[in-house]
Amino acid sequence: MSYYTPRVVHVPAGKGVVKWMSGDVYETMATAESTDGSVGFTVCWVPPGNGPVAHVHKSADESFYLISGSLEFLNGDRLFEANAGDFVFVPRGTRHRFRNNTDEQAHMVSFFTPGGGEGLWLEGGDDPVPGGKPEFWPPERGMALGPLLGRTEIDMEILPEQTDLGGPADEA
Repeated sequence: MSYYTPRVVHVPAGKGVVKWMSGDVYETMATAESTDGSVGFTVCWVPPGNGPVAHVHKSADESFYLISGSLEFLNGDRLFEANAGDFVFVPRGTRHRFRNNTDEQAHMVSFFTPGGGEGLWLEGGDDPVPGGKPEFWPPERGMALGPLLGRTEIDMEILPEQTDLGGPADEA
C-alpha cells in the first residue's frame, strides 16, 4: 500500500444521508461501507420526548457526544443524565437507550465501532419530506423494522423498558 494513495473520507457539512426515525432526524456522514467497516458516524437531532426504545447492540460499541441539550441514558438497569459536552460510551452487549425529557431539542453525534448499526435508519428510516416534520412512529411501525435487527451488520435486539428503575445512576 502506498502512503500517497488518497483514501480519506470527507463529507462536507450538510451533505450526509438524512433519514427520519420515529421523530428523530439522523444525518449519516460515514457508513461501514465508506470506512471499510471501521465506523458509522451520524449527527442526530432528538426532539423533546423522543429517543429509541431500550435495546442492545451485540456486535458493536456505540458512542455519543452531546453538542447541545440534555438526554437521559439507560445504562443496564440504571439511569443517568448526559448534558452538552458530555461523552457516553456504550460497550456492546449493554442494554441502553436515550430519551429527551426536556422541552428543547438535543443535538449529538453517534458512532458505531465497527460500523454497521447505522444501517437501521439508512434502510428502515423515512426519507425527509420537504417542508414536513418527522412524526413519532406508532408501535406497529417500529415493529416493522424487526427483519433488519438481526442482520449481521446491525445485530440489535429490542429489550423491555423497565418503569421501576432506581434513582440516579452510577457515573457512565
